[in-house]
Amino acid sequence: MYVCLCVGATNQTVSDAVAQGASTSKEVAAACGAGADCGRCRRTLRAIIAASCKLEPAS
Repeated sequence: MYVCLCVGATNQTVSDAVAQGASTSKEVAAACGAGADCGRCRRTLRAIIAASCKLEPAS
């Protein structure tokens, strides 16, 4: 599913950026461009980041 239409970023693209260490919407924007233009997708980016944090095992 497309998350950011401005750059054509999918949820997999964003998930990959989060897996590589992006933990804020600004870091995701720097990694793959999603959220860097109009910003309408930032809420979705934050939801993907939050979901990723819940899936990580506690250390």
